[in-house]
Amino acid sequence: MAGLSTLAIEFTVSRMLQTVYGTSNLVWANVIGLVLFFLTIGYFLGGRMADKNPNETVFYQTVALAGFSGVFFLLLTSVLLKTAAGAFASLNAGVLIGSFFGVVFALAVPITLLGMLSPFAIRLAVDDVAQAGRISGQIYALSTLGSLLGTWLPVLIVIPLAGSRMAAILFGTTLLLVGLGGLWRTNRTRSQLFSILLLVLIPAGWFWGTGPIKPRPDTIFEAESAYNFIQVVRRGNCNYLLLNEGVAFHSFTCDDGSLPSISVWSSMLAGPYLNPVQDWQAPQKMLVIGLAGGTIPQQFLRVFPNLEVDGIEPDPEIIEVGEEFFALNDDRIRPLIGDGRYMLNQVDGNYDVITIDAYRVPYIPWHLTTVEFFREVQAQLSPTGIVSINVGRVPQDRRLVEAMTATLQTVFPTVHTVDVPGSLNTILFATQSPTDFSAIQAHLDQLPAQVDPLIPAVLNTAQNGLHPTVGSETIFTDDRAPVETIVDSLVLNYIFQSGVQALPTTNQ
Repeated sequence: MAGLSTLAIEFTVSRMLQTVYGTSNLVWANVIGLVLFFLTIGYFLGGRMADKNPNETVFYQTVALAGFSGVFFLLLTSVLLKTAAGAFASLNAGVLIGSFFGVVFALAVPITLLGMLSPFAIRLAVDDVAQAGRISGQIYALSTLGSLLGTWLPVLIVIPLAGSRMAAILFGTTLLLVGLGGLWRTNRTRSQLFSILLLVLIPAGWFWGTGPIKPRPDTIFEAESAYNFIQVVRRGNCNYLLLNEGVAFHSFTCDDGSLPSISVWSSMLAGPYLNPVQDWQAPQKMLVIGLAGGTIPQQFLRVFPNLEVDGIEPDPEIIEVGEEFFALNDDRIRPLIGDGRYMLNQVDGNYDVITIDAYRVPYIPWHLTTVEFFREVQAQLSPTGIVSINVGRVPQDRRLVEAMTATLQTVFPTVHTVDVPGSLNTILFATQSPTDFSAIQAHLDQLPAQVDPLIPAVLNTAQNGLHPTVGSETIFTDDRAPVETIVDSLVLNYIFQSGVQALPTTNQ
């Protein structure tokens, strides 16, 4: 149970942190590193305490305290993260950093106590030093078996069905009951005394374990899936999709079908118009990698009503949210559940348009940025197919855009660069056949009078956002794709130069 609880706490804390700090490798490295650090302290303290006082009552008291702290401090973490969420929304760096260190302290207590249990258990179980190897191997085998369950149960079952706070209550309380059961067998008086811990958890669970995970006045829905923390907010007559830390919108839809502005999603509509005017045909088949709530295909279908769309999305609950809040119920859109790269190699191909917008802000999944991946994309395009990908940047630092450009140029004959106005996003258009950006103006000159006004708006925006296409010496491959390293560097440099207040938020 200690092995199970250790991994359950690790995954539960990571899911709680995800709602504020995101899911980058930096977050995971910190969570895993802190867990290992506090386990190290626990192993040391547990061994010394076991030698000093090898008593079963002391051991089960430690088990009970580990279970209690697993509930109490993880619920406290959820409260701290509510404060951090507000600080993130207002970019209050002091509160945000303070909340992070509070989470570190909350993680330290239960993990250190859990680390104390294995050496203590070995000391109690070894009566004959000749059996020490066998007994310690059995105990560590049991602990690791529990860790396997602690890896699968929270992530695949408990958190998606009941939430991260309920996972903390479930696994911590179970360990507490194990400790109380041991105390009942060894010391009834201590068992009754430590039973008070259960009573303490009742109000803590009630006050800290209920209510919204991340309160916002405009929230109309929130849930935890196996992959994401999902929120839907309502502003005016539009719904917006937020994921995890919630620093960017991932989809939107408005009641009257209007568009608040030309966005990253609508900017991708310029792609098909890069093909020459002569013999130009509207796209018939499209693949979207990063479907989310379906904003990209909906805007394409508005302009190209005969289009058939396959949309890849790894999180089935986002699809459900899309159907409920974002009108993702068009028969022309076929959702495909799975990882973007895996599912790319399972589809039929011959797509006229492939769009890639699979951000975990501000990161692009590295395996969707490599030469090998874009060769797989190329294999699924029609002879006049266009691929467009959303890439982040900051003012005066285009390293990620230029590395992505260089990577695309190793596969495609032409790459065009368009900055999306009012954002820190760039759309890279790569074409299966050689193209010239002057085709955009040629299409503008020949648009019929009754055309959807979205088309000229998008094409004019693309022209205004045109940027020289520059590739760097960095080329991403499956062997080496330092995407997060580049993103971390450009974001930190931007913060140091311009301050935290310069970063965009969903309030802008």
